[in-house]
Amino acid sequence: MQKFEKKNISILIVEDEIILALGLEHTLQSFGYDISGIECSGNEAIKHCFSKLPDLVLIDINLKGNLSGIDVAKNIWQTKKIPIIFLTSYCDEKTIKQCMECEPYCYLVKPCKDIELNAAIQTAIHKHKYFFKNIEVFDTKSSLILINEKVKFHKGKNILYVDDLPKKLTGNEVKLIQILCEYKGETITFERIASYIWREELYDLGKLRTLVYRLKQKIDEDIIENIFETGYRLKVA
Repeated sequence: MQKFEKKNISILIVEDEIILALGLEHTLQSFGYDISGIECSGNEAIKHCFSKLPDLVLIDINLKGNLSGIDVAKNIWQTKKIPIIFLTSYCDEKTIKQCMECEPYCYLVKPCKDIELNAAIQTAIHKHKYFFKNIEVFDTKSSLILINEKVKFHKGKNILYVDDLPKKLTGNEVKLIQILCEYKGETITFERIASYIWREELYDLGKLRTLVYRLKQKIDEDIIENIFETGYRLKVA
């Protein structure tokens, strides 16, 4: 098993209460992590991620400025695919549901024990490296992935085009296309696909098959191949 090297992990802290941010910085450094920086506003956090590309973002929901932590997390994940961990005092169902749309790797409620925070960070980094083993940096200028003559996928914008027209997809449908395109032409196991989409330890093959079927019906193109008892792969041109 590859050793987890904390010294190579840089973390951006996005927190508008500077005393808490500094305390968090000290805690993370004591665990051996590098701190990419501390940002108090959403706009500065986004700029930071584009310029310094931290390995992970630890973010609160309530921030200075016109952007919430949810807005910032969604932007960072969609454009840079940097793993997100929410660390916030909000724990109501409505807020948690909104945060889940940002695809966080973990949601921690303040006050959080140091040992829980450390475990959450290591888990997030491990999962991210597992799912994006060969990932390239995502940006809005990334080229289209040609699936066949009719179907294309834009990695930076997460948009699927059929006959050059964008298709409206659900979040799970987008994630299915993402992981298939990331390993274009390779067979990806049912378990790995389901874990990437739903982040669950146990997977429901029936639920995955339903998702694939609905996507095929929606785009009216048979671009996903079922490899018997193994997984799925893209039918590439």
